[in-house]
Amino acid sequence: MNPKDFTWPFWFTLPLYPYSTRRTLRQEIIKDTIWTFDQIQGIFYVIVPIRMTVVKLDEGGLLVYAPVAPTPECIRLVSELVAEHGDVKYIILPTISGLEHKVFVGPFARCFPTAQVFVAPNQWSFPLNLPLSWLGLPHKRTHILPTDSSQAPFTDQFDYAILDTIDLGPGKFAEVAFLHKRSHTLLVTDSVISVPANPPAIIQLDPYALLFHAKDQSTDVVADNQANRRKGWQRITLFALYFRPSALEVPPWMGVLKDAFKSPEKSYKAYFGLFPFTWRYDWQRSFDALQGNGRLFVAPILQTLILNRAPRETINWADKVASWDFQWIIPCHFDAPIKAEPQQFRQAFSFLEKQPAVSAGLFSSSNYPLPEEDFKLLNQIDAGLSKSGIVPQPQEKV
Repeated sequence: MNPKDFTWPFWFTLPLYPYSTRRTLRQEIIKDTIWTFDQIQGIFYVIVPIRMTVVKLDEGGLLVYAPVAPTPECIRLVSELVAEHGDVKYIILPTISGLEHKVFVGPFARCFPTAQVFVAPNQWSFPLNLPLSWLGLPHKRTHILPTDSSQAPFTDQFDYAILDTIDLGPGKFAEVAFLHKRSHTLLVTDSVISVPANPPAIIQLDPYALLFHAKDQSTDVVADNQANRRKGWQRITLFALYFRPSALEVPPWMGVLKDAFKSPEKSYKAYFGLFPFTWRYDWQRSFDALQGNGRLFVAPILQTLILNRAPRETINWADKVASWDFQWIIPCHFDAPIKAEPQQFRQAFSFLEKQPAVSAGLFSSSNYPLPEEDFKLLNQIDAGLSKSGIVPQPQEKV
């Protein structure tokens, strides 16, 4: 393997781990029809998959949903599909707020100069709201997705639903869900996820982050085995989705510094031995409640800070998506593909309802309520932002 194949030279535009070096894993989801391309990203070894989905068009050619970093390896893997199935014809940016998705669209589009780029309406940038061409999207090839999906050039093969733009004060949130009709597959960005109990394959290519978070204290030397990789992944997931779950305690910094001197590994990679985390003995219960046997749910951050600003609009969007006929869901993060029915997708948004309909299905959110104590930090952030007037107040449930 040539390390240059994994290089992402524009990492500084969004400086997330693993920075300038990104591996890509391609998986064929439906034979000769749908492929996923996984990379990783995160902060302080709290890393999760970020995913691009490629769909073969009936007439030949490819549609790309939510591009990832166009490293030489990634482009080579896409080009192999191009050689067999035809050119990239459409590139979709299905979000207006996810920088981790937006930042790759322009560079990816330049690798496929005949592809037409379609973006979700009401794109914005901060601190200045700049034209799309100034953000790197090709001026002559970039189009806004029509509100009416029947007006899109790929309407015979795809339907899509645009979540009405949610005003968050300094920013906005929106998402476009795509349905590939022939394969009965739903593509979503951030709206719903499913968490696997074991670490995804892309994260296991370099298990250092998993073993780092498998430690209980800085002096631990953690063996590289599947049990410790699993332990590290489950703790990473709690970090990523709650920031600070109830089972996590932050010890006094004097103790953290003292323990760092005792650490057997004091390299830059190991943060000089610093390990400012203490997990309670029952942390596994928080993960099990979150994971819920792999059921669909909305990430706690979206529940607490975003979608509760527009519950009616979100429910209307979820109802529309749930009216479609799909059997698989491919999100841009965590597990994929997910075997799921429309009612399970709809059930994931029951947290926005005063009297949610109870589903008897295995994946019902009602069967696996998220522990209220794990929302403590997110609720504090929400209260602070609302009180300061930075973001609008949450609205009542519907």
